[in-house]
Amino acid sequence: MPIEFTHVPCKSHPAAAGVPFFYDFAETAAKLGLIEHGGFRAIVVDDSAGLLTNMDLAAQVLDRTAALDVVLTHWAGVVEPTVAARQLASIDRKSGGRLSLRMISEPLTDDDAETRPVGHGVVWQRIDEYLVLLKRLWSNDRPFDHEGAFYSVKGGYIERKGPHGADLVIRMGGQSGTALKVAGRHADVFELAPGSIDDVRQLMERVRGAAAEYGRAGKLRFALPVRIHQGGSAGDHKALDLSGPPAQVALSLLAYAGLGIDEFMIVGVDTPSDLATVGRETLALLRNSLARREADIFQLATYASRAGLQPRAAR
Repeated sequence: MPIEFTHVPCKSHPAAAGVPFFYDFAETAAKLGLIEHGGFRAIVVDDSAGLLTNMDLAAQVLDRTAALDVVLTHWAGVVEPTVAARQLASIDRKSGGRLSLRMISEPLTDDDAETRPVGHGVVWQRIDEYLVLLKRLWSNDRPFDHEGAFYSVKGGYIERKGPHGADLVIRMGGQSGTALKVAGRHADVFELAPGSIDDVRQLMERVRGAAAEYGRAGKLRFALPVRIHQGGSAGDHKALDLSGPPAQVALSLLAYAGLGIDEFMIVGVDTPSDLATVGRETLALLRNSLARREADIFQLATYASRAGLQPRAAR
């Protein structure tokens, strides 16, 4: 499968650094066109206003684009699973199946703290239960009851499922053993933490090991955040920092692609000129380099196969 690129918006409005990418949808719509036609497969929606705003923005982006996928940043605890499952299925259905869900960890609320201890493990336990319920609601053909540590569901059922049902793409990340265990069970795409080639390779091995416990080691795809500096601040997202001419950036990414990374999440590219340049030059160079590498590997494999067959055919 060819490498994919996802655009991660920054808070980069020149007049107010704290204003999100989606502050003015008239201006955003023009940028979405550049993103969609500039080599990006998807865009992350992660607005500082919170989950409900993210859902609204995701729907707007999907309405205003024809092929761009939307990665909706989401977390457990804001809305009940039955409500979230219905809303997400509706958004995905209207978009023709262009939605994916990016689950991140959020601390439990003060009200939760009154009834149970708050900690890293508890947060991930709730995410695990939440995702189990979402997938069940997206796939069940009759109402069900559920009584868990965090959620109580009576007659859980949503009539109109999304086009993918329970197979809606789930994206997760993390580095702790607890986070990797939950991701190994649920994630289709794992968002890696930035680091050296060795750091990233080791994390990928740990993630595959966690997924193997659920028979899913071969089902995971990997995404790496990359911040490309085109001048000025690149925003507040954590990512691998790269700068220099397009060919130099593409060469650096090529080394990471060799690890088996399937997707690069591009941060720091938000102005129309930067979007056009990165799409036209950096991403195109990397795609072409990967295509040439795959062609060379195929030719070598073909040659080796033929070389091995010729002696046997002569016998």
